[in-house]
Amino acid sequence: MDVILRELFTTPIGLLAIFTIVFMVAMGLFLLIRFWKKAHE
Repeated sequence: MDVILRELFTTPIGLLAIFTIVFMVAMGLFLLIRFWKKAHE
């Protein structure tokens, strides 16, 4: 497990994977909130 975490946080590919996951979650939340507001109009 230590090797996986070290590779995830220190290599460029690992950092790109973390950024991609965070971006997708943020975009999903943004769209969910936006559609929820539009539905209640």
